[in-house]
Amino acid sequence: MKKSVKSITSPKRFIVGQHLLEDLSTYTSTYGNHAYIICDEFILDRAKKEAGKSFDEAGNQSEFVKFNYENTQEEIDKHTEGAKKAGANVIVGIGGGKTLDTAKATAYFSKLPVVIFPTIASTDAPCTALSVIYKGDGSFDRYLFLPSNPDVVLADSAILAAAPTRFFVAGIGDALATYFEARACYRKNGDNLVNLKPSLAGMGLANMCYETILEYGLQAKLAVDHGITTPAVENTIEATIYLSGVGAEAGGLAAAHAIHNGMTAVPSLHHAQHGEKVVFGLLTQLVLESAPEEEIEEVIYFIKEVGLPLTLKDLGLDEFRQEEWRSVAEAACAEGDTMGNMPHPVTPDDVYQAIIAANALAEYYHDE
Repeated sequence: MKKSVKSITSPKRFIVGQHLLEDLSTYTSTYGNHAYIICDEFILDRAKKEAGKSFDEAGNQSEFVKFNYENTQEEIDKHTEGAKKAGANVIVGIGGGKTLDTAKATAYFSKLPVVIFPTIASTDAPCTALSVIYKGDGSFDRYLFLPSNPDVVLADSAILAAAPTRFFVAGIGDALATYFEARACYRKNGDNLVNLKPSLAGMGLANMCYETILEYGLQAKLAVDHGITTPAVENTIEATIYLSGVGAEAGGLAAAHAIHNGMTAVPSLHHAQHGEKVVFGLLTQLVLESAPEEEIEEVIYFIKEVGLPLTLKDLGLDEFRQEEWRSVAEAACAEGDTMGNMPHPVTPDDVYQAIIAANALAEYYHDE
């Protein structure tokens, strides 16, 4: 592949609005008349009732199956076999990021189209041609790079605004890193998430993502606190799901997500959301980059403003164990992870020291 080959990739359709679940068959029937629908447990009954009615009325078939909590290769294999047995010709994922990644991977192995329906705006997973695979213990396993993005992504703002605020804010945290990681990758001329080079369009979307969440993030968070949808909520959803997903895919990832991946091996952080850990990874990346103080302060003040965890203690860390965080740093620098997209060489010792420095910065600003 020539070094000059750049890319911008995205879902074929991205739709934001209210009451999309009850009309699901309209969006899947373009791709098939028998849907295999992988659902988070909490929305399974509602999906059967509301979405199931739309399939019945359209004369299409549907099979609703519960997601079993972790996106492992075993879970993907189970659903791939289930879709084959059912005779399905379109895969649907309804739920959080791991459910959606399972649906995307299932569609890939089944060679079928996929429709994605996030129920929480906690990550940019819905739009990307990527599935993050985990081990049974919840630690990071590998990235599964997919040949194409989802066919349709449906962002039902009423459902997303009704989810717990913490999930919504975690999505803001994931999106917060998009611009900074894309910027690092662009400076390095590294590889984006489709193994091509960062594009101007990708950088533009990543920058728009950052500007949008700075402008609307707090307003949206306060609205979601009350379970309501406002223009600020829909703008923020567009940023956290579409602009972040497409911006990250075209612009690339760097230290923030690599450090997140290392942090998945810390048991006391298993209850922290993906986006919450990415935020700490971003602070560490800014330390590694020796970012200007005003830039670091802008990021930290925004983190505090929307109520994201700032310090490792905020994330749930019970005790800082040197050997554990040395392992995090080693994992973050693993071959094939995105630390290689940093503009300058980074060693595990660099990462370890930056983690300590980032936490010290976070503690300094914590109660300011």
